[in-house]
Amino acid sequence: MTRTAPLTTDDLTAGAPVHDPAASGEWWRDAVIYQVYPRSFADGDGDGIGDLPGVTAKLDHLKGLGVDAVWLSPFYRSPQKDAGYDVADYRDIDPLFGTLADFDEMLAGAHERGLRIIVDLVPNHSSDQHVWFQEALAAAPGSAARDRYLFRDGRGPAGDEPPNNWQSIFGGPAWTRLAPREDDGPLGPQWYLHLFDSSQPDLNWENPEVHTEFEDVLRFWLDRGVDGFRVDVAHGMVKAAGLPDWDGRAAMVEGTVDEPATDPAAPEDGSTGAGNQGPMFDQDGVHEIYRSWHRVLEEYPGDRCLVAEAWVEPLSRLARYVRPDEMHQAFNFSFLTAPWDAARLRTVVSVSLDTMDAVGAPTTWVLSNHDVVRHASRFGLAEIGGRQLNGIAATDPQPDAELGLRRARAATLLMLGLPGSAYVYQGEELGLPDHTALPAEVRQDPSFFRTDGAEPGRDGCRVPLPWVGGAPGNGFGPSGRTWLPQPGVYADLAADQQYGVAGSTYEMYRTALELRRAEKIGTAGLAWVDALAGSPDVVAFHVAGVVVLANLGATPVALPAETDVLVASGDLVDGAVPSDTTVWLRV
Repeated sequence: MTRTAPLTTDDLTAGAPVHDPAASGEWWRDAVIYQVYPRSFADGDGDGIGDLPGVTAKLDHLKGLGVDAVWLSPFYRSPQKDAGYDVADYRDIDPLFGTLADFDEMLAGAHERGLRIIVDLVPNHSSDQHVWFQEALAAAPGSAARDRYLFRDGRGPAGDEPPNNWQSIFGGPAWTRLAPREDDGPLGPQWYLHLFDSSQPDLNWENPEVHTEFEDVLRFWLDRGVDGFRVDVAHGMVKAAGLPDWDGRAAMVEGTVDEPATDPAAPEDGSTGAGNQGPMFDQDGVHEIYRSWHRVLEEYPGDRCLVAEAWVEPLSRLARYVRPDEMHQAFNFSFLTAPWDAARLRTVVSVSLDTMDAVGAPTTWVLSNHDVVRHASRFGLAEIGGRQLNGIAATDPQPDAELGLRRARAATLLMLGLPGSAYVYQGEELGLPDHTALPAEVRQDPSFFRTDGAEPGRDGCRVPLPWVGGAPGNGFGPSGRTWLPQPGVYADLAADQQYGVAGSTYEMYRTALELRRAEKIGTAGLAWVDALAGSPDVVAFHVAGVVVLANLGATPVALPAETDVLVASGDLVDGAVPSDTTVWLRV
């Protein structure tokens, strides 16, 4: 029932705990980690593309915001067919972003400010320009060079059909056939597997040489002083034996909210069991890889960490990645994909905490990243989910910008009030929306081209950040150039327009992060507010002596007169929390 009477102090009493405080003190258990997408963060040399000197120049922004660590998306040497996720050399910096000396300067500057650095690792595939793949192309079928990748003979009498029916996540077949050569076998040229773009051949993790290589890559960056690794496509490295056909289709972004099961055959944790299922994902063999990596990180001081990007469901399967001897965090995509619905949010929070507690891992909350529509736009759509997560085209239904930002701010305060670790994607602290009207001729995401434009792609969430409103390129770099055009609204949302401005999105984030650290929210226990546990409109819980209350309904929620409001995502109206607003209270 929707509540209309004012709340009393008794109404805000905590129920039984559903999450106990963290028992150990590793930094990553409660860290707020800021994702930097280097090509779009800040441009130091004026070429219109962000770089490592640009990151160094903006470290004070991150320190002032109050985050604990920075995760950088790939900066490795790469032909940039997939914005750096096609790595040609895992031990060098692409000249587009600078040099190893620039990286060392950035790392030292971060550490001087108390910020830790997590770097991206892309172990599922390399670039087709990687020396290994070039050696494989020059070598004969059955050679050691080809065994580092997944080369197979084709099917059919002439071998001219792909080895199986798998489809690329970027669209089209997941196999590409080589050009003919004299030493081909009786079935002609072989095919190679690429779950993503054809320029990103999948590595063969059944080959011990691949294991040895990546352990050496880990040590290379650990020796330079990095604090951890975010592992791209962490669920995809091992494939089912024999590479069997599969009639399903994996998407770039998938996820569901775990709900109580009504089907007796449903998984025990109450999940729907959706997500990236199939013989190319979430195979048991990945876990031995992460056990070996865990041992490598333990050789180094300072609680280095591994973070899984694993689109895996149900959550009980995701929890297997963060068992005590494997990885340390895993992105909670069930939370990211949850709709703006009180009951669904309560469910995903409860199941997430319970499932991760069972393996002694923190729950890692996230609302936006470089692969999904920013939540300031996503929450402004009439429907959330499906293709809307993968990009919005100019011909698609457009978000309600005011509604989207209001809900995004409320969702952020809800997220930052949850125990565990949280991730902030660059620019969300400014309330940036996606660029939803990018013309086709400026798009660069390979998923747009491989689907002939049916998939808008991820360019809209990767637009360069605005630092100085009204300056050329809104201050992205000294030349005013930006590798993707910025929407007009970015001028008003630029960082300099929000610093010190009461009620701005930046100041809301800064205040919330300051309170989160002071109150030790990240390592606290959690208990739902019993009187509101069945509300269709309100999510409310106790954490570290603070009540977090989010009103998702149309009716304002009147607070007790003696309530002390610590931070709010929007203005209260006559002492009541209006629609689509979250508050942190002390009662």
